[in-house]
Amino acid sequence: MQHAYRAFGRDNYFEFEQQGIEKRIIMMVKQTLPLMLGLLLVGCSGANKASEGGGKSACGMLAADEICVKIGSGEPKTGGIAHIGKDNENGVQLAINDINAKGDLVIAGKKVKLVMIGEDDASDPKQGTIVAQKLVDAKVAAVVGHDNSGVSIPANLIYSAAGLVQVSPASTDPDYTLKSKRTPQGSVSAYRVVATDTEQAPALAKYLSKQGVKSIAVIDDATQYGKGLADQFEKAMKDAGVSVLAREAVNDKTADFKALLTKVKALNPDYIFWGGMDDTAATLVKQMKELGMHSQLASADGVCTDKFIELSGAAGKGVICSQAGMPLSKMPKGAEFNANYEKTFPGQKVQIYSPFAYDATYAIVEAMKIANSVEPEAIAAAMPKVNFVGLIGPIAFDQKGDIKNGAISIFEVKDKLELLEIIQ
Repeated sequence: MQHAYRAFGRDNYFEFEQQGIEKRIIMMVKQTLPLMLGLLLVGCSGANKASEGGGKSACGMLAADEICVKIGSGEPKTGGIAHIGKDNENGVQLAINDINAKGDLVIAGKKVKLVMIGEDDASDPKQGTIVAQKLVDAKVAAVVGHDNSGVSIPANLIYSAAGLVQVSPASTDPDYTLKSKRTPQGSVSAYRVVATDTEQAPALAKYLSKQGVKSIAVIDDATQYGKGLADQFEKAMKDAGVSVLAREAVNDKTADFKALLTKVKALNPDYIFWGGMDDTAATLVKQMKELGMHSQLASADGVCTDKFIELSGAAGKGVICSQAGMPLSKMPKGAEFNANYEKTFPGQKVQIYSPFAYDATYAIVEAMKIANSVEPEAIAAAMPKVNFVGLIGPIAFDQKGDIKNGAISIFEVKDKLELLEIIQ
C-alpha cells in the first residue's frame, strides 16, 4: 500500500483504506487510464516514424497467410536536389501501391505485402553509407537507390557485404557497376535501369557535333557524377573533332561562377558543358547571361528537369540537355503513370527518374518471383534472369548489372523540355 500512496497521493491513499477492493481497482483504472492512453498514442507515433525510417512497425497487421517484405529506398530528400530524390522515392511507392493493390504477389505459398523503408542520404557519400547500414539493419530485401553515383558507389560496399541487391534508377557513372563488389555468395550486387555516361555523353556529343559545334569549354562540380560525366563528354567531343578550349572544376556548392566565366568568356567557346546538377546549373547560366556571354550551355540528365526551367527562368532558354532514358511522353503508359503520380502526390510533378524507380522496384519483385523467395541472397542470384517489359521499356541486365539497350533523349529547354532526338 505504500506504493499506492506514493503514486496517487495522500487523499487517495486514505480513501483506499476505507473502500473495498473492487472500488480500489475501479479508482486505479480511472486514474491510470489517461496515462495508458498517452502511452498508446506515443507508441502509435513511434510506429509511424518507424514506418518512415527504421521499419520496425512498418508492416502493420498481417493475415495468417501473408508476409511483409521491406524494400529500401535511399535518396536525397534534403538539400539542393531534394526534389529529384523525392521523385525517385515516389516512383518506388507507386510501384509498391500498384503491386499491393493487385494482391496477386505470392512467393513460396505466401501472399506478399510490400512496404517501403525510405531514408535520406542528402546526396552525401558519408550520409549514404549511414543510410545503407540503416537499411541493412532494417532487414530490407533489396534497395532501390541511390540517385547520385557518388553515393551509390560507397553505399554498394555496405549492400554487397550484406548480400543485398541495389538497383539504382539514376546513377550513370560506369564505375557504379564496374567497381561494385559481389555478395558473399558471389552474386552481382549493383544494378541500374538507366543508361550510363559512356552512352549518354557520346550521344550528346554526337548531337552537338551534328549541329556544327566547333569548340567547347567543360566545367564540372567535382562530384563523382559531375566529373565522371564531364570526363566522358570531353573524350567524346575530342573524338568528334571538336576543340576543348578549357577544362575547369568547381564544387557542387558553388554560388559565384563569375571569375571562372570571365576567364572562359575570353576563349569564346561555342558551348559550355556543365557536369553537375540543376540547382547549380541555374546559377551558372544566369551568370553567363549577366556577363553577356554568347556561349550556349549544354548538360546532361542532372539538368534536364522542370526544376531547372523554374530556377533558371529566361536565362535557361536554349540550353541543350540529355536524359539517360526514354522521355515520359514517349512511354506507352507514360500518360497513365503521370496521372496516377499527380493524383497520389498532389502538388508534385514527375521530375526525371520516378518511372525508372518504378521499374527498379518491379525488377526486384520479378527476381523474387524467379527465385520463389524473398530472401536477399535468392533475389541477388535471380537478378541476372530478370527480363520483362516495364514502364520505361524492356528491362534486362548485362553481366555487369547495366541495363541492356538504354535509350538517350536529347532536349532543348524552352517553356518546357522539348524533345529533339532519341538515340538508342
